Amino acid sequence: MCGIIGLLSTNNNVAPLILDGLKLLEYRGYDSAGLAVLDRSGRLVRRRASGKIAVLAQKLNQEPIEGLAGIGHTRWATHGPATETNAHPHLTERVAVIHNGIIENYREIKEELIALGHNFESQTDSEVAARLMDQKLSEGLSPQEATISLLSRLEGAFALVFLFAGRPDLLIGARRGSPLAVGLGGNIFCLGSDSLAVGPLSQKIAYLEDDDWVTLTPRGAVVRDLSGREVNRKVSAIDSGLQLSLGKSGYRHYMLKEMREQPQVVGDTLSTLLDSSSSHLTLPSLPFELHRAARLNIIACGTSYYAAMVGKYWIESLASLAVDIDIASEFRYRQPVLTEGSVSVFISQSGETADTLAALRHCKIAGQRLLSVVNVKDSSLAREAEASLLTMAGPEFGVASTKAFTAQLTLLAALAIELSRLRGRLSQMEESRLIRLLLEAPAQMAEVLAKEDTFRRIAKNLVAPARDVIYLGRGHNYPLALEGALKLKELSYIHAEGYAAGELKHGPIALIDESVPSVVLAPTDPLFSKTMSSIEEIRARGGPIIFMGDSRGFDRLSSEPEESVVLNQVDPFLAPIVYAPAVQLLAYHAALCKGTDVDQPRNLAKSVTVE
Repeated sequence: MCGIIGLLSTNNNVAPLILDGLKLLEYRGYDSAGLAVLDRSGRLVRRRASGKIAVLAQKLNQEPIEGLAGIGHTRWATHGPATETNAHPHLTERVAVIHNGIIENYREIKEELIALGHNFESQTDSEVAARLMDQKLSEGLSPQEATISLLSRLEGAFALVFLFAGRPDLLIGARRGSPLAVGLGGNIFCLGSDSLAVGPLSQKIAYLEDDDWVTLTPRGAVVRDLSGREVNRKVSAIDSGLQLSLGKSGYRHYMLKEMREQPQVVGDTLSTLLDSSSSHLTLPSLPFELHRAARLNIIACGTSYYAAMVGKYWIESLASLAVDIDIASEFRYRQPVLTEGSVSVFISQSGETADTLAALRHCKIAGQRLLSVVNVKDSSLAREAEASLLTMAGPEFGVASTKAFTAQLTLLAALAIELSRLRGRLSQMEESRLIRLLLEAPAQMAEVLAKEDTFRRIAKNLVAPARDVIYLGRGHNYPLALEGALKLKELSYIHAEGYAAGELKHGPIALIDESVPSVVLAPTDPLFSKTMSSIEEIRARGGPIIFMGDSRGFDRLSSEPEESVVLNQVDPFLAPIVYAPAVQLLAYHAALCKGTDVDQPRNLAKSVTVE
């Protein structure tokens, strides 16, 4: 979850560059931050601060440091609270370290090191790496020898970067389970959590694989395995357009910018799947025939899991192909029965989600065919799957996912259409109709985004004052109710729950009273009459209604709801994509009313790289 960066230069002060890199990585964690450099005498100098990068920046302004080699870290707390003492880097007189991940056997190692006379300052598992490296160096091992010895002792998931006292010509990085990238081709050599960290200073990038470790010197980067043998890793050019999408472009928040980008993102994702010469959807060539799969297992976490739920509705209803969906963090532990001939599909925005990666590796051992749906083409998930389908959302800095979600929905809708065609379940006329609907989605989404004043009013009048909010939907819109509730919880810290509307009377209706508003997602579709029954049940118990539907549905209500968002009528197939910005905007404006941090909600991080 944490963000890490290491820089080595021959003539530049790296401290301000590390700080700039941490600002780009802050979405990975913002409980505390710190950096360490080697000063002119070769001594390790450190600055740390509890809170966000801005606090660290202020401290550096008051107490500047300079050096040609350094490391920086922005933290999402796992072991120990978000205090300055627990902030990274952790250091001794000989070495400083930054760490992303969890060292599972840290207690055992810590006890051994205490017995050898080491004094620990923090409550973290990460400090063990610094103290253990210090011990190895004190025994006369070189930094390289000490790294191999240290890696053989550590258990768990980690990306580590070490800075050594008196060695301005050396950085060492290592990974197991957590991502670590090497930036090449610039005047400064880089290590970082992802391309955002190394991109501004590099021309090319390489990703370490599990149990790789790399030495950075002024002569370049050398990657080795645990035996010390030199290995080659794929080197790719960094996307030249990456830096163009990093700013807020005048928007108040990244989230608002990213919501506004959704029509473009949906269009871009479709353009990679549409054969303009034939007007057919075309998936990238796969090493297996997906349409002949006995069934699909779709596995994901959080918002990506709700996209998977919608995908299940689409694929089963259109292609008559059985789909199981699983929460990645539960998948391995329920001892799933994986049938021969099935394909496992893994959805992740970052492609680095620890639980999803662990599920993929479980399926690989079981002999499943592996397909990823990711937004980062060189991510661990994309590299480890047999094949990948790429969403075109671009970098997403708002911790609460918006455009990545609608890009995933778009790709899954296209996948459902193509599977249906290949399985002989779809006429050419119906295929053309569904493709045409998808092509209309960007304009329909723009219409929803244009109603921002309506969402602002509803948030102020009903949602922000509430302590609890219920979201209801049926069919394709049930997963969207879950996503809407998640967004509200993430952003405003208001308790919210999403339910299938038909389940209301099986328990949740006990929550209804005049203080609990219900957001009802009710486009006119074959299940609208059923949804109306749920509205009446809420109305009979005095619960306020926030209706999200079209004018046809609104006119069929027996009484006017307390609040409503009347949207254009859309085909039921398209509704989850078009209605997604509606639940996002409602949560966004509720958060503004509550005064919470929209882009960086408390306790959260964007990329969940620990179990």
